[in-house]
Amino acid sequence: MKKVVLVLFIASLVLSGLFANGQKEAVNNETKVQNMVIGIVTVPGSAQYIAAEKFKNLVEKRSNGRFHFNIKHSASLGSESSIIQQVQMGTVDIAIITTGPVGNISKLANAFSLPFLFKSNEQADKVLDGPLGQEVLDSLASSGIKGLAFSENGFRNLTNNIRPVHTVADVAGLKIRTMEAPLQVKIWRMLGANPTPMAWPINTELAQGTIDGQENPLWVIDKYKIYEVQKYMSMTRHVYSSHIDMMNLATFNKLSKADQKMFVTSMREAAVYQRKQNRESNAKHMAVIVAHGMIVDNHPDIDSFRKKIQPIYEESKKSIGADFVTRLLAAVQ
Repeated sequence: MKKVVLVLFIASLVLSGLFANGQKEAVNNETKVQNMVIGIVTVPGSAQYIAAEKFKNLVEKRSNGRFHFNIKHSASLGSESSIIQQVQMGTVDIAIITTGPVGNISKLANAFSLPFLFKSNEQADKVLDGPLGQEVLDSLASSGIKGLAFSENGFRNLTNNIRPVHTVADVAGLKIRTMEAPLQVKIWRMLGANPTPMAWPINTELAQGTIDGQENPLWVIDKYKIYEVQKYMSMTRHVYSSHIDMMNLATFNKLSKADQKMFVTSMREAAVYQRKQNRESNAKHMAVIVAHGMIVDNHPDIDSFRKKIQPIYEESKKSIGADFVTRLLAAVQ
């Protein structure tokens, strides 16, 4: 009997020790500072930086400093395609990436970069923040990435240094820099241009005439002073360019459930904040662009562009998935 009591006593001590160690480890995990890297390709003050900084501030405050984020900007980590790979490997924890290059790892992501898909910001928000958007975010898991939210680049517009572009016929033969995304190359080839995929930034290539033009939202044309190396801009609004705000999946899964919720909620709040800031600044960006002498066509013949690109929607059903594309097109009618 004494031996039984002794064994039970020793067992209780061991269990108590394990419990205490478990509590200590949990406390340590909740109190030690975790340093994380956020990777973006653009400069401070850019759309990506605004979202990254807002997320950083929200999580650092809500975690009482348990998380600290270092924003690596200005392409210091390489191109967006390279940053995606680094997120997959876990050498970069979080990234804010233009949706175009994300299509290289998720065919569903390509659907949101189809031309003339969204008619307004509000329509884009409804789709991206809804079930279809969540499907795209979830599709990244198979590539080792946790999709957190959608912030935005904005509606893209065409600039060039050769001639005014009013109809799609004016695009013929122009060497247009595109994102490193096959769908974007295909779009511009269908429109008659000579597309050239190229990592950002591209000011030197524009200045030297290696490429004739590029396409980007107003904030990019202003922030990167594209008006210094381009003469003409057409407000084509041909693609609504979102950002996918992402995180290494393994790192996300190591967080406590409470922290996982905090990360997702904070990134979604940061995305909403950034989209609002981005849209409210468009008039200011346009004023700067015009003041620097760019010749702007505010009302190009969009119907000519739409007609030329129309076959891409049926083709996308084969390359992206008929069910998803059909539901997406129905949602934007």
